[in-house]
Amino acid sequence: MTLFNAQPSSFAPAIRFGAATLTYGELDELAFGYAEMLHRHAVVGGDRVAVWTAPCVETIVALYANAKFGVTSVPVNANIGARELRHIFDDALPKLLVVPESATLPFPFEHAPVLRTGLTRADATSLQPSYDAPLLILYTSGTTGAPKGAVLTYANAATNLDALADAWEWTREDTVVHALPLFHVHGLVLGLFGPLRRGGTLHFLPRFDEEALARALGGKSTMLFAVPTMYHRLIGATEKSPTVRDGLRAARMLISGSAAMPVRDHNRLYELTGRRVLERYGLTETLINCSVRASDPPRPGRVGRPLPGIELRLVDDARNALDVRDDSTIGEIAVRGANVFAGYLNRDDATASVMDDAGFFYTGDLATVDTSGSIRIVGRRATDLIKTGGYKVGAGEVEAAILEHPLVSECAVLGIADDDLGERIVAYVVLHSEGSALTESALVEHTTSMISAHKRPRRVHFVDALPRNAMGKVVKSELRKHGAPR
Repeated sequence: MTLFNAQPSSFAPAIRFGAATLTYGELDELAFGYAEMLHRHAVVGGDRVAVWTAPCVETIVALYANAKFGVTSVPVNANIGARELRHIFDDALPKLLVVPESATLPFPFEHAPVLRTGLTRADATSLQPSYDAPLLILYTSGTTGAPKGAVLTYANAATNLDALADAWEWTREDTVVHALPLFHVHGLVLGLFGPLRRGGTLHFLPRFDEEALARALGGKSTMLFAVPTMYHRLIGATEKSPTVRDGLRAARMLISGSAAMPVRDHNRLYELTGRRVLERYGLTETLINCSVRASDPPRPGRVGRPLPGIELRLVDDARNALDVRDDSTIGEIAVRGANVFAGYLNRDDATASVMDDAGFFYTGDLATVDTSGSIRIVGRRATDLIKTGGYKVGAGEVEAAILEHPLVSECAVLGIADDDLGERIVAYVVLHSEGSALTESALVEHTTSMISAHKRPRRVHFVDALPRNAMGKVVKSELRKHGAPR
């Protein structure tokens, strides 16, 4: 079974990039030309090829062609450091590094041959990769050591994209609009492979620009894939620009992922545009586990129910199932299904630590479940489960309450060791420009008015910015290095 099985017309639009449009016929001709270049370098189906994911058409063609012809892609962040790139090549041993002609490598590279790819056309015959063959090796962020290569198969991607098509009523009539990086599940699997599997169109923006994105959304049946920081900036632009407001109003569906979107931003966007954002939840190792469905009313702060074919449960510290739906009991999310990856490359020990013999993957994410089965994410076990004064508190719930204050722009909450409480709740807060007069005591009082007193921050530290990774997620380990404010 091929990943791209929709068989659209060769004249149908596949990729829009700036003012240019590639039809499916043209995309295939470019993919065949790329495949001929690989063949001249002795690359065959099943081999690994690293792809330098500069935001350009050549990158899109390379990733599509690799998937079409059974070559395993190892996507590389174009902002990667030399040490991390060396680790990836030592671990994955790709035959080549494919680099677009227009891209510049920021440092000398000697770990494998570099293939500069342009856009050339040719005719060839498509291969039929094995359904269980590796499609991608995606390297995790490496917050607890060297990055690990998560091996995702054709089956993982195909079944997950079909489950999302069911949830989002996603068809070939839809155009996906996004400006996400192409080395991550969100921008690559959902944002590139998703529309091509449906036989629809991807409108890709090489950089995030509110006005350009809004204009792209003005077409027929558009779906926006974005992360919360992008929506936050779109909200700010909507307050000033009718173009952005009208573009968001025109979209068939607004979808957010990769991090939790603050309820305040949900509500503000609705006030400005009358539109709601649907949230979904996933990881590199599992792709997307659950989502709010297109037919359901959006529920800010929730990521919906498990997708078809995915079994999800909450477990306690001993990995025993928690049979509760009270939206209060916090447990770790464990999932099982065809979406779960094949394991970490060369790391059987790491794979065994997160998967059990029954096939459940233990995500490390903490959540509650309500009576309808809808999931509310409250944080990561490693950084966001705070044990304070005999209570278990999810950092995400405290952050959501703090973000309801109109003078707060961003915040991050974590637990700091405390001799009396075990851990004390500490908040790092970025204020809006007009919020300089907000005091620690006033913000703590605001938070206590919204959640239980034992969940309030014991200290608040006002900072200029929060450390974030390439996907916009806050890197709490960087905050933890500085300890608690005194």
